[in-house]
Amino acid sequence: MENTLPPIPAKRYFTIGEVGDLCGVKPHVLRYWEQEFTQLRPMKRRGNRRYYQHHEVLMIRRIRDLLYDQGFTISGARNKMQELLQGERDKKRNDEAMLEGLDVLEVDDADMEEFEDSLPADVPEPALAQFEQLRRELCEIRELLTTD
Repeated sequence: MENTLPPIPAKRYFTIGEVGDLCGVKPHVLRYWEQEFTQLRPMKRRGNRRYYQHHEVLMIRRIRDLLYDQGFTISGARNKMQELLQGERDKKRNDEAMLEGLDVLEVDDADMEEFEDSLPADVPEPALAQFEQLRRELCEIRELLTTD
């Protein structure tokens, strides 16, 4: 099912029309599903316009799959979504418990420069470029994790 749906663009917010196109359902269906699935809560702005985030688009695709492809009723799909979300919460709690008590490794730019200086001189240029790209991505991820 999801293979036939278009890829979700890298955007922060989506309008109800965009979500309808991305998920293969009409906007009135999305408004109805909001009433039936309490987990689905798009942000509302001016004039009660709905703005969906990436995780909500994924949730709508999951609901669509349950209803249209797997043959669940609304009630059955609602129960299945609650089970799935509870499983995700339990997994997150378990992951947090596993990380409890671990020290966070802080790496600053000086540490990175020292590491880069310790690399052998014969490291190919493409490998250095890949390393630099990876370092930038890790720094971005660290920023995202520390701001929330």
